[in-house]
Amino acid sequence: MTFSRLIKTAALTAALTGTAGLASANDYHIGVTVPSADHGWTAGLLWWARHATEELSEKYPDVSFTVLSANSGTAQVSNVEDLMIRNLDALVILPYNPATLQSVISEAYEEGIYTVVVDRELEIPAQDVFLAGDNPGLGEQAARYIADELGGEGDILVLEGPPIPINSQRVDAFNRVMEEYPGINILASQNTDWNPQQALSVTEDLLGSNPQVDAIWAGDDDVLVAALQAIEENDRDDIQLVVGGGGSQRVIEMIRDDHPMVKGTVTYPPNMIASAIALAVHGVKGERLGDMYHGIPSRVILAADLITADNVEEFYEPDAAY
Repeated sequence: MTFSRLIKTAALTAALTGTAGLASANDYHIGVTVPSADHGWTAGLLWWARHATEELSEKYPDVSFTVLSANSGTAQVSNVEDLMIRNLDALVILPYNPATLQSVISEAYEEGIYTVVVDRELEIPAQDVFLAGDNPGLGEQAARYIADELGGEGDILVLEGPPIPINSQRVDAFNRVMEEYPGINILASQNTDWNPQQALSVTEDLLGSNPQVDAIWAGDDDVLVAALQAIEENDRDDIQLVVGGGGSQRVIEMIRDDHPMVKGTVTYPPNMIASAIALAVHGVKGERLGDMYHGIPSRVILAADLITADNVEEFYEPDAAY
């Protein structure tokens, strides 16, 4: 423990109340806060946070956890402030909005709370570990898979996310790979905000203005499902392939069931929050990972894995929310 954490522990010797499962002053208390489940991916995030803390509580009886969710950046600031007065040893946070959370995360980090920031990077680093998925890798994997499946030739549509850095990383990488395939023509690339209803409307418009489409890349699995609905409602039989991103169980089940168009997706796993919580457990205890000769890495980027019929069982988690 840091000196500031020792002072805080000594000052708070009574058992804490108000949240089930909080630690006593002699234990490690890890607080986890994520955005509310307003999307398939964030629903999966919250499911994995709860699943991981249940498993880790059994494995490490000296560690207890509090999991909170927030429906806005302001609400998440309150989450962190609430956790900080509860003898907090480590904070695991996927910021609703990094700019809004910058100040309070920096405060926690500067107070000696072991901090793991997930997915959405702060402008000014204030963490012991940053852990995220591979956004450029997601775009690259999807592009190479589509190009291979089409034999290097065809007309495709791209359904983008909102104009934020992680979407740009995915799309820019996708486009760089597609430059290697002059026989593939990107007919249009439009924003869907990763919102299924908006994706349905955008896809319907794009299908209406493009009579021949060979494949669609949706950089998000919820968008993929919306695109499929648009294809079915417009009775389109020209589309050979629809590829997603994220690795939702719904799409994984389509791959398992040999769907005629959905044959692959690329992981951006919400269980990254579970890995972040596990890192916090070892980090706050000052432990190494396995047989590593160094401490916890300060930056961890998870691989973007292509899921197809060849490996789909490795990623099948039927009880998961996403």
